[in-house]
Amino acid sequence: MKRVCRSFNLRVNKKHVILACLTLLLGITVYANYRLSNAKIPTTDVIDGVDVGSTYGEVQYVNGTELDSYSSEDYFAQARLDKLTSRDQAVETLKMVLDGQDITDEELATYTMSAVTLSSLVESESAVENLIMACGYEDCVVYLDGENASVVVKSDGLTSAQAAEIKDILLSEVSVDNENIRIFEVK
Repeated sequence: MKRVCRSFNLRVNKKHVILACLTLLLGITVYANYRLSNAKIPTTDVIDGVDVGSTYGEVQYVNGTELDSYSSEDYFAQARLDKLTSRDQAVETLKMVLDGQDITDEELATYTMSAVTLSSLVESESAVENLIMACGYEDCVVYLDGENASVVVKSDGLTSAQAAEIKDILLSEVSVDNENIRIFEVK
């Protein structure tokens, strides 16, 4: 038998060199990220008067003062006013766009869907707020954006069971991933 040996020509062009370099760079970046994420970053106990050695979830005030000068009633009133103002601006913007004469059918459908989604979020926020206050909480404000949910509750200290109860109420009305739910307490 005769062996036929064909020569194998390896052709390397600029694209191959660039691709190899980028792959190597990506590998180095992944390795560096892995090494740095496992590194212990030293922290001090106090930075600019703020205790950074506190436990997860504790409130830290940026200016080092408590909310005594800003009462919780003022907070909830201002939060509702801000929420109403931003929703009104969004509705007004949608009205102006929908009243425009030079929009396509696709744009009209998109803006109409945005209006329906906004209306649904407003209704859900109101329902969740009412249900939370029906459970005995003095005041509450809920913010929904479709993917995230934030609940601000007036309380003298939320327990894990109370936070779970609030989360259950929220999830009974809207579909949000657990990691996108934030519960805040105002005393």
